[in-house]
Amino acid sequence: MSVAESLSALHQAAKSRVYIARLEILDQTPSLIKTRLYISPDLFVQVYRNDRYDTTNLVLLHAGQRIYARDQLGGVWHRHTAVTPHLHDTSDKGRRSVSLSEFLDEVETVLAAMGLP
Repeated sequence: MSVAESLSALHQAAKSRVYIARLEILDQTPSLIKTRLYISPDLFVQVYRNDRYDTTNLVLLHAGQRIYARDQLGGVWHRHTAVTPHLHDTSDKGRRSVSLSEFLDEVETVLAAMGLP
């Protein structure tokens, strides 16, 4: 997922997912983007993509704490589960690459399990 693809997917998610209150672009260059999809003031998905280093970070944050994430570093993915968000899940399931849409589907499952909006 390149910066351009990420930006397109972010705008699509902000339009199609009713629980997303707003999209905020924090930083953007031709090879880097950092954004937030706000669900509420203290609950949001942060998306970071750097094409130069082939790095992607998809993170669900609540009250300043990571509660779920998927990261790609140098083309290799890992996951931070909702049960142990401080650990890297490098199982087959954890190493699976995901699109932004797939990540948001996972976020919806995590939020429902935690009773968050």
